[in-house]
Formats: sequence, structure tokens, C-alpha cells
Amino acid sequence: MKTIGVLGIQGAIEKHIEVVRTLGDRAVRVLEKEQLKQIDALIIPGGESTSILSQLKWYDLFEPLRQALQEGLPVFGTCAGLILLAGELDALDVTVRRNAYGSQIDSFKTNLKVEGIDHEIPAFFIRAPRIEQVGEGAEVLSRFQNNPVLVRQRQGSCMAAAFHPELTDDVSVHKLFLDNL
Repeated sequence: MKTIGVLGIQGAIEKHIEVVRTLGDRAVRVLEKEQLKQIDALIIPGGESTSILSQLKWYDLFEPLRQALQEGLPVFGTCAGLILLAGELDALDVTVRRNAYGSQIDSFKTNLKVEGIDHEIPAFFIRAPRIEQVGEGAEVLSRFQNNPVLVRQRQGSCMAAAFHPELTDDVSVHKLFLDNL
């Protein structure tokens, strides 16, 4: 049984914890830098990326998290988590644009084909970022209207989604991440 941390600052923290537990692993809410040494992987939920970044610094988690990622801590980011992994945390070789799918009223649900999952998965896009460029260090696992929406780093264990898989009953995306630890 693995211990999976869920960054406990913002977003659907409890939904991610519930999915991890459904898949048979232990889930803990992470708010202290010492906890980064006690987990096998981390999930960074959605929310507002600049607010999450500010709170990471306030909790004195930013530098320890960045260092843990550089040392190989596996991480899965959704929505704002993708923005942070591609930006300030420098863990994913992609370029993203915030809120590219529109404002809150433009949010939508769709079904996606995902490499490594044998059925289409439901996905919620809520003020979602758009992956505008995928570098050589990353690979695309899913697309929506020809735009990458689920990617992972080729070397290492970093995966990120522009959507919110935790808001559905389908646990396949989390399973894909956890199975590759």
C-alpha cells in the first residue's frame, strides 16, 4: 500500500483523497514540508494557481516541494496543478495558458480517449488551462479538439490534466498515475 499525499491548500482535496482510498492506497492531506518525506507520491488539485502558489510560500512548502519534485517525487496535477507543474515548479515540459477554455460559465463536461485506458473517461473542464506547447520531454496521453489535455513527463513520474477527473465516478486517470509509480 502506497501513501499518497494530496496538497491540502485548495480544490477538491477530499474528492482526490476519496479516489486514492477507493483504489486501495492510503491518502493524507499535505500541509507541512515534513510530510513530503512521508509520501510515495503527491496530487496537486485544481483551484486558483496564483493563490495556491502564494499559500505554498506562506506554508513554507514551495522550495521543499520543488526540491522533492527535482529528486523524483511522483506528482499528478489537475487544472491549477498543471499550471504550477508547467510553471513555477518546473516539473513538466509543457507551456500552458490559464483559463483558455473560458470563464466559469463556459465550464463543460466531455468524454475523452486516454492512452492506457480502455474506455472513454468523463472529464470536467472548469476555467481550464490549455496546453499550448508540448516539449520533447513530455508526451500527450489525451486530446480534446486536437489540443493536449493530459500529459506526462517522459522521464520521471509527473502527470498533469487540464481537466478534473476527480469530479466523476471514474477513477481510471488516477489509477493510470498510481499504476505507473
